[in-house]
Amino acid sequence: MRPLIVISMITLDGVIQGPGGPEEDTSNGFEWGGWAAGYDDEISDKVLMAELQPASYLLGRKTFEIWEAYWPNHSEYWPAINEGTKYVFSKSRNSTDWQNTVFINSVEEIKKLKDSEGLPIHVWGSGELIQLLLQNDLVDELRLKIFPITLGKGKKLFQTGAIPAAFSLKESFTNTKGLVILNFERAGEVKTGVAGK
Repeated sequence: MRPLIVISMITLDGVIQGPGGPEEDTSNGFEWGGWAAGYDDEISDKVLMAELQPASYLLGRKTFEIWEAYWPNHSEYWPAINEGTKYVFSKSRNSTDWQNTVFINSVEEIKKLKDSEGLPIHVWGSGELIQLLLQNDLVDELRLKIFPITLGKGKKLFQTGAIPAAFSLKESFTNTKGLVILNFERAGEVKTGVAGK
């Protein structure tokens, strides 16, 4: 069994769209691309370096196409992304020149991937795919980098489809610029009761 780990940069109001740069994802008139800039320090850099270690990758088509245009020519910063297997969930694509890429198009294929032997599976970006994973209870860990800003609009991490599910806090970090990094792992069912008792 391979853990499926969602790694997400998120604003206080839940937006995950376009954190990396102005042109990353301007769909639906989004004009705040690059909102994650300026919040890194030694603490968050150390966390990022750990996340860039070898893994397998599960990506939605839109995220894959952004990465496909960039990472093959920038392997000096993140060699693992070129060397690792990239599984792309897509109904419209089935080929690419980017090495080590496999196209899949069903939840059953994702389940088989999780049940196979190999490296952990990291999901970056891929907002629509994350909704599908949450809906089908396929997320083992949520690694959230929460930035101290609100944007009011944009694609959200928990937009639709999440089932009731409990998570426990595995690790937490706060950097010097107010970035909060929380790593949660799946922890069974939601328990209800009376608050304060």
